[in-house]
Amino acid sequence: MDWMTSTQKRPVHEGYLPIYVHSLAIESLIDFDLYVFNGDELLLYRAAHLPFTAEIRKDLLENKRNRLYISADDRRRYQMHIKDHIGQILTDESMDDFSKATIVYDCAKELVQEIFADPTKSGSIRSSQLFVESTVQYVLEQKNAFHNMLRVMSFDYSVFSHSVNVCTFSLALAQAAGIEKTNELIELGTGALLHDVGKAKIPEAILYKPGPLDQAEWKTMRLHPEWGVELITETDLVPQAAYLPIWQHHERRDGSGYPNKLVGDDIHIYGRIVAIADAFDAMTTKRVYRSARTSFSTLKIMAEQNDGFDHHLLQRFIRLMGPAQSVIL
Repeated sequence: MDWMTSTQKRPVHEGYLPIYVHSLAIESLIDFDLYVFNGDELLLYRAAHLPFTAEIRKDLLENKRNRLYISADDRRRYQMHIKDHIGQILTDESMDDFSKATIVYDCAKELVQEIFADPTKSGSIRSSQLFVESTVQYVLEQKNAFHNMLRVMSFDYSVFSHSVNVCTFSLALAQAAGIEKTNELIELGTGALLHDVGKAKIPEAILYKPGPLDQAEWKTMRLHPEWGVELITETDLVPQAAYLPIWQHHERRDGSGYPNKLVGDDIHIYGRIVAIADAFDAMTTKRVYRSARTSFSTLKIMAEQNDGFDHHLLQRFIRLMGPAQSVIL
């Protein structure tokens, strides 16, 4: 195939984004332009509204082009393509696991950002459920899925990356704890991905404050579990069990948590799992006002919090994070 399919040339600049060739579903209709980089500039390779076939992918890969470029203006169209075809992409045996993990992670962050922009939009919530279903299948079927996700995780804090990280940690911990039923993992994963959705109602001055919150600000912040449940209830799309992580991820087994100061087994196992994942990611993530803690020091702090976290689940999580952490037990 002639790479010069068009004489139209574009300079490489911040207005274009690299994408994986494997992220384009075979036999799908691509509704955005695709570009290749020839070393000096971008060339239009394939115009929008044309099918992407197996022959086209084969030609690209044989020419050692595993990346294409899209206009930044087409970012949303590209993310919609990923969401619509995530099942096919994740079952593509020709794609390596690291590439799959990268696509899952980046798409999940975009999805969470879309949800936070309008938490009551039914289309976004429905997309989150379909996305979690495909991701759960990927995690169940790929032995190293969790470790590949760890490799692509971002630990510079944003509420979007945090939500995806917590979902990933939660699914891995649930499996380690013996939760194997697909429907239960989907319930948990959906709730974990949406666990902080109530923060969409918190003023940005509080949410992104470059320093510790004062007492009044903390009072507002602690309303986000309740607000999250209210927002998702309006959509009437999420299974009841998926509300549990949203409602309970700040509860602690010794009664010191919020919003209801639940004690012991009054906290559902979904809530206990997401509480561990949420606390771990929050402490190991870099913030404007403090550096990230190491995973070792974070797990040590969590292990020393008496009966705040489920001890059995925390042991599982510590083992999950690597043999080097076992001295904490």
